[in-house]
Amino acid sequence: MQFRRQSQEQDGVNLTPLIDVVFLLLIFFMVSTTFTKESHLKLNLPEASGPKAEAPPSTVEILINADGSYSVDGRALINKKLATLKSALSEVSAGEYNRPLIITADATAEHQAVVRAMDAAGQLGFVHLSITTRQPGEQ
Repeated sequence: MQFRRQSQEQDGVNLTPLIDVVFLLLIFFMVSTTFTKESHLKLNLPEASGPKAEAPPSTVEILINADGSYSVDGRALINKKLATLKSALSEVSAGEYNRPLIITADATAEHQAVVRAMDAAGQLGFVHLSITTRQPGEQ
């Protein structure tokens, strides 16, 4: 005669639902978190001697990186096209083209990138244009 042994249930806590809940919370927090990408450009400015000029408080600033990418008032542009730069300048200036415009370009940036920025400013009607430099010997 063969007797079957009765299977005994193990006494313990089933961790599967707990792990599922933890993974769902992890996914929820990852999706709901906002990621901000701040653009910090490291610029190597060209040198020029002369007195420093104070910038008026309501200026528009174009930053040009060494690779020729643009940033208008701290917001990086998606490409290097003239139309994109003009639309960003129009948006930032809100039609006030008499505001001073400051172009800050890396010393190793292509000349074409600076000329493109000046061209966009000229086409929109900016008349107060200045280019940022640094004193010789500054780092």
